[in-house]
Amino acid sequence: MPLINSNQLLDKNYDVVVVGLGAVGSATLYQLAKRGLSVVGIDQFDPPHTLGSSHGETRITRLAVGEGKDYVALAVRSHQIWKEIESFGSEQLYHPVGGVLMDSGISPWEKHGTKSFLDQTISFAEEFQIDHRIESGNQTQNRFPHLLLEPSGKSYQESATGYLFPEKCIAAQLDLASKYGADILKNTKVKSVEPAANGCKVQLEDRSIFSKRVVLTAGGWIKDFLPKEKGNKFKICRQVLHWLEIDSQNKEWKKSPVFMWGFGPQPEDFIYGFPSLDGISVKMASESFVETSHPDLLIREVGEKEQQDFWNEKVAGRFKGLTGKFIKSSVCFYTVTEDGRFIIEPLSDFPSVLMASACSGHGFKHSAALGENLAQQICGEELTCPLI
Repeated sequence: MPLINSNQLLDKNYDVVVVGLGAVGSATLYQLAKRGLSVVGIDQFDPPHTLGSSHGETRITRLAVGEGKDYVALAVRSHQIWKEIESFGSEQLYHPVGGVLMDSGISPWEKHGTKSFLDQTISFAEEFQIDHRIESGNQTQNRFPHLLLEPSGKSYQESATGYLFPEKCIAAQLDLASKYGADILKNTKVKSVEPAANGCKVQLEDRSIFSKRVVLTAGGWIKDFLPKEKGNKFKICRQVLHWLEIDSQNKEWKKSPVFMWGFGPQPEDFIYGFPSLDGISVKMASESFVETSHPDLLIREVGEKEQQDFWNEKVAGRFKGLTGKFIKSSVCFYTVTEDGRFIIEPLSDFPSVLMASACSGHGFKHSAALGENLAQQICGEELTCPLI
């Protein structure tokens, strides 16, 4: 991927500057460049990297998304775009291995204000005619012997569910953006975005870049571009990913669907995971909504006690075929709004700047279509997938 340095930008004006090249930023840069606009993407790190919200080998994607009805169209469109990118010669990005969403049935799992995330997912699947199956706890355990769902439970199974490779998705879209003429500036901190005579001035450490529009896709670092009172509405929530060793005699994990399991009423009463990709380990994680004030202050280390607590509180008694050994753990984060919705809007006092954050922990599956949505807004096109 050809890169430039800030010295080459001295006398160049752009149609759009994209600040932040993670999941949504890389998709936006690709979609804008494909439309023939003069664009530059800037990132303070070297994407794809391990410091934001879009790393860790895999991300779940599914069509019937319980977070909200209007997100279904985004998920469907994103699947189409991933396949389009693959047709350009990219490695396989989307793996539709099937998925199972489970509820233990003791007290419905709630998320983002839903009374039952499972029931809302089922209602969306029925409304949008998404291929699926509903099974009891016993039926689910018979089908997937490594998932020890209680008899009181119920599962929703969707054939289109699967996983994406986030690092590969970001790299593929940055590569395509570059081929369409986008400039890419990595390891470069944006200090500020300010009004200018013909649009916007993007201030770097050593110089300024001018453009008609700016798209802020900076993830948790969106807080650096907002007034303190508005930035404080965005919670940074540390998430920990674990790779657990599988029993060498167990065959179920290698052919497992992705799974999501709500085992209690609270948002953190949850665990999700993937099939084994290496035949040795399986990736699992939960969700946490404990706030850190800024992404730069995240604790990146994961200790043995934290791993053992995860095993005792989330894993033990729910799965077969695991040895209890942690191969590795990794940290990422969510940028979360109070209602769990995406924030995609112009800055109130600076409409030339379009903000796209936060994604509240469920953005990657939608990111390809979000990039298209942002490009369509910039270009004044009809939106393929409007958000309510």
